[in-house]
Amino acid sequence: MYETRLFNVEELETTLVQKTLIEIYDALEERGYNPINQLVGYLLSGDPGYISSYKDSRKKITSLDRAKIIETLLKSYIK
Repeated sequence: MYETRLFNVEELETTLVQKTLIEIYDALEERGYNPINQLVGYLLSGDPGYISSYKDSRKKITSLDRAKIIETLLKSYIK
């Protein structure tokens, strides 16, 4: 009933980044934007203006560290 659980913080962060990116991608697509172009623009420039505020997407993306987003994307691409 009561078991000790171990959590991998890096794995939890990666999951959070992936989940958040999917939510933002879907929201951008729903608004008629090209989500890939918008996300790349944000990641390269750091300008949150690339991300619509629809469904709190801008707030969500700025709550994440850009370097962590890039690291997560690179790891998932290479693995």
